[in-house]
Amino acid sequence: MLKFQFLKKSTTKQTINDTFPNVKIAVIGDLMLDKYLWGAVSRISPEAPVPVVRVERKTCSLGGAGNVAHNLVALGCQTRLIGVVGNDTEADILRSEMLCLNIPTDGLVPDSNRPTTIKTRVISGSQQLIRLDNEFTAAVNQEIEQDLLERSIAELDHVNLVILSDYSKGVLTDNFLKTFLSIARQKQIPVLVDPKRSDYTAYSGATAITPNRAESELALKRSLVSDRDFEVAGQELQQKYSLDAVLMTRSEKGMTLFLHGKAYHFPTQAKEVFDISGAGDAVISILAASLAAGLSWTEAVELSNLGAGVAVQKVGTAPVYKEELLQVIEQEGISSTNSKVLQLPDLIRQLAAWKAQGKKIVFTNGCFDLLHVGHVVYLEKAKALGDILIVGLNTDNSVTRLKGPERPLVAEADRARILASLSFVDGVTLFEQDTPIDLIMAIKPDILVKGADYREEEVVGANFVQSYQGQVALIPLVDDRSTTKIVNKIAKTAPILN
Repeated sequence: MLKFQFLKKSTTKQTINDTFPNVKIAVIGDLMLDKYLWGAVSRISPEAPVPVVRVERKTCSLGGAGNVAHNLVALGCQTRLIGVVGNDTEADILRSEMLCLNIPTDGLVPDSNRPTTIKTRVISGSQQLIRLDNEFTAAVNQEIEQDLLERSIAELDHVNLVILSDYSKGVLTDNFLKTFLSIARQKQIPVLVDPKRSDYTAYSGATAITPNRAESELALKRSLVSDRDFEVAGQELQQKYSLDAVLMTRSEKGMTLFLHGKAYHFPTQAKEVFDISGAGDAVISILAASLAAGLSWTEAVELSNLGAGVAVQKVGTAPVYKEELLQVIEQEGISSTNSKVLQLPDLIRQLAAWKAQGKKIVFTNGCFDLLHVGHVVYLEKAKALGDILIVGLNTDNSVTRLKGPERPLVAEADRARILASLSFVDGVTLFEQDTPIDLIMAIKPDILVKGADYREEEVVGANFVQSYQGQVALIPLVDDRSTTKIVNKIAKTAPILN
């Protein structure tokens, strides 16, 4: 299938920008708290043949149904989250994470008989070493089930679409699914299901299911290899469980959509895979947002496929942001160059992996409007000071405030793309402020670089970097090379050319 056979750039971008913010989606299902222990491995334990991880950083994020909700928030959608938590510290952390994302917490049903599900991942570099699960998977009792059902049914009067995120942890019981799906059908609210069961009978009557290859094989009790295998599987699942559509994700083979008696194959968009955890959550979130915003099934799946290509290039369960989707659409598919342009949360995750590998982080910033040889030489020298070069790039609004109403000459997305195409640039992130101090404090680079036209005491962030024994480096600029000189030369030449 050709890229963008269904998507129309201008209308799709307009939908994402203008319609996604008005979309209201409820996510119902198994809530989890994802914990990450980030560190470095330098030796093998003398006690057993296992690596010793020196933990350098700990983070928490929403997992399971919570990660689906996080993805929807990242897309700009209005999001509700309903699920069961324990009466424990982890539930308090989960509530705090939800509030940080502006997700209401009144959809949480506390259950004193079960702990909040926790998944702890130990990561060194970009490699997940082990995952530890703390969970209770027995079905919730009738009282909790009824509370969950009442809250969920109430949401049907306020949302455009519902996602059921079923991890088989005992929250979405057979009775819940049968009752909820029947009422949702009556109210004509689409319901998408991310299934983990081996028997899909309880999902009968849903709008669609989105199993991956392993889940599809488990449900059908046979191997699926060829395109034809998936076409037959999609038809069988659709007919057997009275579904409008079936979307099967196939890892490196992309996706297959079965709709109205026809199969559509979408080849994979990823160029480099770091981590597949959370990719399915990104797919169903983008699919849901797109359908609720009025895109067709084929358009919604193609956009989800592009989003999956972004998701698997991230370490850990990280959401795909609206800006990343827009960038992929603009460039007609994702590339390794495009993957260098990172939102700050994703950059922080990637930096943790680089730091765990012992990489020395170099940071510099600028407008880089009309990239010229002076910029290139400067960035080459900056990279030579360490292992990883991160460039903070002023947004268009920031450049206008600093340089005047005629600037920038080149839009921020294009400037970011050009910088990312340089082999010695490892990451580009945009910042809206007039100075990069917040960015520097978030990144904590080993070396902060500016041009030698500055004095060290004038460099924004110098004191902060030096406070933890980081270094400040001043690099000589190439003589007679600047954007201003280029602009002036063009202005003088223009009358002659005309």
